[in-house]
Amino acid sequence: MESASRGAGRARDGAIDARILAVAGQHLARDGYAAMSLAAVAQEAGTTRQALYRRWPGKAELAAAVVTALAEEEHDVRAADPFGTLVAELADFQRGVGKPGRMSLVGTMLQDTTDPELRARYRSRVIAPRRARLLDALESARRQGQLAPDADLEVALTMCTGSWYGRELAGAPVPTNWPYRTAALVWRSLGGTVPTADPDAT
Repeated sequence: MESASRGAGRARDGAIDARILAVAGQHLARDGYAAMSLAAVAQEAGTTRQALYRRWPGKAELAAAVVTALAEEEHDVRAADPFGTLVAELADFQRGVGKPGRMSLVGTMLQDTTDPELRARYRSRVIAPRRARLLDALESARRQGQLAPDADLEVALTMCTGSWYGRELAGAPVPTNWPYRTAALVWRSLGGTVPTADPDAT
């Protein structure tokens, strides 16, 4: 366990930071924001409360750092064409939301007891950028005439990731090649012709 008497001016240990953030993310997902205990996070991370407080002065700041770390996991997955980008974005979304505890974290952000500023940060740092990239792919396809001029992109945008959440709530297994099949369904619903074949089709 890290000593509480670390000398002033000594460089922060990045490994300890990463451990604290990982454990805090697990506790936030499992227990919710209101019940998350900084003492329990410090103990499980193998450090002290003093060391944790030197890094983040309170629960709100630590939870915000967890959300920031999630946002930094995002990748630029743009493909050469709008449909390919849509599939790649959904595959990247699946990789992230499919990690252990990640769906529980989504549930935490919907709880009334979650700090409003934390919820707003999660929406602006994690949700909004993904939605913007998905919408950009759909708008690009519509401009290029690949989708119907009156295609309802607002509803289609929610369909893209909403089908994952609906499947989770139903307890249904992940369909084979979910990203491609979801993108293809959305594409056809918007009046488009799917430009590539399902790579997993037999």
